[in-house]
Amino acid sequence: MSIYIKHMEGKGKGVFTDERIPEHQIIEIAPVLVFDETEWKCIGSTLLGEYCYLWGSEFQTGAIALGYGSLYNHSYQPNAKFVRFPEQQEIHFIALREIQEGEEITINYNGENIYDPVWFEVVE
Repeated sequence: MSIYIKHMEGKGKGVFTDERIPEHQIIEIAPVLVFDETEWKCIGSTLLGEYCYLWGSEFQTGAIALGYGSLYNHSYQPNAKFVRFPEQQEIHFIALREIQEGEEITINYNGENIYDPVWFEVVE
């Protein structure tokens, strides 16, 4: 399976697939760089903070996913999900349904809290 970045007008960069991805398949295992609480206080309010995942037992800090992990766009009807693995310092991206060739791979930034508002205007 091959995934790639594509720029979309009004939406920025997004992650796409060039072949069909079956439901439940792992799309990517992204290692993360975890910030300590002091670093997070500095980074969280910067542009880089918008590409991070909340991290820690009480989400008191953040982590940036390597690979494509920090570039998946948000959707309230995502075709993939992310699962944090703190012990391995990884995030797994998994297909929620079959994803077609050329389709954008999207996740819900809220995880299980599907319809909670996000900090930006959502373009579907």
